[in-house]
Formats: sequence, C-alpha cells, structure tokens
Amino acid sequence: MKILISNDDGIHAPGIKALAMSMLDLGEVYVVAPERNQSATGHAVTMHTPLRSRQVDFFGDKIKAWWVNGTPADCVKLGIENLMPVRPDLIVSGINMGENLGTDVIYSGTVSAAVEGAIFGIPAIAFSYEEHGATDMSAAGNVAKEICRRILKEGVPRNHIFNVNIPAIKSINEVNGIKICKLGSKIYKNNFEERKDPKGHTYYWLAGELIHFPDDEETDIYAIKNKFVSITPINIDLTDFELKKKMQNWHLDW
Repeated sequence: MKILISNDDGIHAPGIKALAMSMLDLGEVYVVAPERNQSATGHAVTMHTPLRSRQVDFFGDKIKAWWVNGTPADCVKLGIENLMPVRPDLIVSGINMGENLGTDVIYSGTVSAAVEGAIFGIPAIAFSYEEHGATDMSAAGNVAKEICRRILKEGVPRNHIFNVNIPAIKSINEVNGIKICKLGSKIYKNNFEERKDPKGHTYYWLAGELIHFPDDEETDIYAIKNKFVSITPINIDLTDFELKKKMQNWHLDW
C-alpha cells in the first residue's frame, strides 16, 4: 500500500512524524507537507504565486518526504500529481496539534487535506489530537494506525472522509474506546480583540470565547471530553438532497 501523509502544522511538527512512523507498519510512506504552519487555512489553494517543493530527509531512509511552500490542499494535489512516483492508495492527514471538533472542521487545513484526497477518489482520514503542546505523539500514532486498519478493512465510501479525534493520552490503554459521532456545535463570540498600534491605528486580533452547549452524547465533543476516540464520517458532497427534492417544482415568474 502507498500512503501519502500531509498536515497543516508543517513538516517539522511532532504529530506528522509520529503519524508517518506508525504508518510504516501499513505500507510505503510518502510525506508532502507545508514548509511552515498553515493552521486554519481551510481548503485554500495557491493560485497567484508559484509553488516550490524540496525533498528532505527528516523522516529517515524509509520515508520519502518533501516540503511545499503552500497549503495542505496544495500539498496533496502536488503529491498525487507530481511528487509521488505512483498514485497513493490512502491519504492520511495529521496528527494535528489540537482537536478538530464540530464546526471547526470547516476551517481545518488538516481536514481539508483529507477532503482533497477524497476529491481525487482516494480513501482519506484526518487525525487530530486533543493536546496542543504535546511533544511525544507516539501513543496517538498507535491509535491512528489501528483506526486506519479498521477503516481500510471496512472500506471508505466514495466522496467521504473520516475525521478522527484522539484524546490526550500517554498510552493507548488510556482510551475508553471509540465512538462513531456526529459533529458537535462550536460557536465563538467576541471573535476579534480590538487593539491600537503605536501610531494609534486600530487593528484586530483573532481571539474568541467558546460558547458551551449542553453535552450531547452523540457528538465528537462529548467523546473527547470522556476519553473516547471520536470518528465522524463526513460526506464531501454538500448537496442537501432532501431539500433539493422539495425544490423540484420551484419556478420563477420572469
């Protein structure tokens, strides 16, 4: 199996190294990741400046790796179409430093890397980790490996990805199990803090306070709070087919 790994934290992040090393048990691993941190870039692609890549040896002799001066979506596109010698069988993104729960998946470069794989018709999984400042991600890597084994056994439906979040753990034995979840609600208020620069001009810094909703046991947010690994299937076809059916008889009086 040929596995392409990317992320949005950048090629130097501890999460991508843990993920790459764990995936060696499943197949031949290639890494194509951003040169620097690209968190919250969503599904942006680079159109107005040239993309550059460079092969690196950060991951040892068994893994071929490149950095790209672009977004996670750029990395996956370039990896599939130009850098890898063959088309990958699996796209794995992460392990992101910090969870990607609920509506945050819209902004996540980690999730978007997986979505880009699904656009190419390749099975894709995004992994994120609850703890932001972690340095040892080996336990999370082991969880990711076992989740990949199971998902590959069951198969990934076309136009779908799996968004996986792993609680903060030191050992795989600390996990209470897995939960198949829906996306929770993460809404922020007071998104921008207004400040003044030394010349008295106003500028804004993204901040925001999370609005807490009552716990819903079916959500990914509840799962992570209770030490479960959350797995959420996401359909990249955003069409609302029920509403489409209701709208079939619409007409306009021109």
